[in-house]
Amino acid sequence: MLDYALLDALLAVVRTGSFERAARALNVTPSAVSQRVKLLEERVGSLLVKRGQPCEATSSGALLCRHTERVQLLEAELGGRMPTLSGTPSESRAKLRLAVNDDSMSTWFIDAAAEFCIERGLLFDLVVDDQDHTAQRIREGDVQGAVTTQAEAVSGWRVSKLGRMRYRAVCSPEYFARYFGDGLTRDALRRAPCVNFNEKDELQKRFLRRVTRADIDPPAHVVPHGEGFLRACTSGLAWGMCPQRLIARQLASGELVDVSPNVRLDVDLYWQSWRVSLGWLDDFSALLKQRAKSYLD
Repeated sequence: MLDYALLDALLAVVRTGSFERAARALNVTPSAVSQRVKLLEERVGSLLVKRGQPCEATSSGALLCRHTERVQLLEAELGGRMPTLSGTPSESRAKLRLAVNDDSMSTWFIDAAAEFCIERGLLFDLVVDDQDHTAQRIREGDVQGAVTTQAEAVSGWRVSKLGRMRYRAVCSPEYFARYFGDGLTRDALRRAPCVNFNEKDELQKRFLRRVTRADIDPPAHVVPHGEGFLRACTSGLAWGMCPQRLIARQLASGELVDVSPNVRLDVDLYWQSWRVSLGWLDDFSALLKQRAKSYLD
């Protein structure tokens, strides 16, 4: 029989990244958390946590974490439907750990999901990453669902299309006059600094290839924050690819201008989630697909 007090300690360490933060989350001492994880490792005969900054799960540890999360969801659902049943955690809330790309977080995801969470008493634990790389969180067993650009389902998961997010290359009027006053030439684009969300962000390079039909590597700022990314464009620091719905007001007011009005990039977004049937996760998946129609193109 698995001891879920020990499994909860393991999950807390992996999710928070340290024994100290796990102890605060569980309201016990770090020594108690360490003892529980060590005892669990002795019982299963395998190292479960790579000690470091941050602590990370081994492959065996990740397997146990996924199991624990599924059990927690099932028990929370049962407790919510049968609050008088002895042994169910009716006072606890189910938690969904999801990977969501930053642009979705900045535009539509919270609006689409908030009402469902309020009605069901769900808690979100959201992991933010570039849309091309949220699927990696799935493969690592780090989340229960993800908004991603990956159309092919990961093994053991199911996938459905949410819609597409339209991007436009924008900058401030002053920036445009400074770099593109003589036209959107290859030389100008080579000199003009762009902004990337992170080192994995390829949207700016995709735009450059579309416009110039050449591989251009311009100077690039890295701003891994949605609002900061937008500010980099409005402030005159750089040009960048921004979601059309996010910048409608700035374009209308003239705070931003379209670098190339006839060129846009569409990014298809998909929802991937566990194939195993879990009530709340299944209901959330259905709602997200429905609500996304109102927010995505």
